Amino acid sequence: MSLDSRLSSVLHLLLHLMESQVAVPSERLATALNSNPVVVRRTMAGLRDAGLVTSEKGHGGGWRLACDPDQTTVLDVYRALGSPTLFAIGNRSECPTCLIEQAVNVVLDDTLKEAEARITARLQTLTLAALASDFHSRLHLSLCVPQENIHAL
Repeated sequence: MSLDSRLSSVLHLLLHLMESQVAVPSERLATALNSNPVVVRRTMAGLRDAGLVTSEKGHGGGWRLACDPDQTTVLDVYRALGSPTLFAIGNRSECPTCLIEQAVNVVLDDTLKEAEARITARLQTLTLAALASDFHSRLHLSLCVPQENIHAL
């Protein structure tokens, strides 16, 4: 099963943008993710459309954070990505004729909806500022961590 790592990747990029005083080019962001600048531009364009980042063209151009990290939640970022599917499991058939499969579908549907509601409620409580605070705590404690484990732009 292939995992959708876009939320993790985008949060990573947004925290890099929070740390930067200047616009960050797609190439530098792609390096942070070990990815392709085209993929970064495509993803960041969606975040720009959602008002989370801005872009600047030309020499010295790149991406900047446009949202308030204290008010922007991980759920906001998740939604800006189009609310990707949270679970890889699902029903074998959406409209089964078998009564047993119908019963299975109801139980799975209810359980997955409850789990999704809990996850989205939790994501709503996590802000970009809280993630940045965790990063800064880790950075402060990094005296015992080899410097190559700290990815600076």
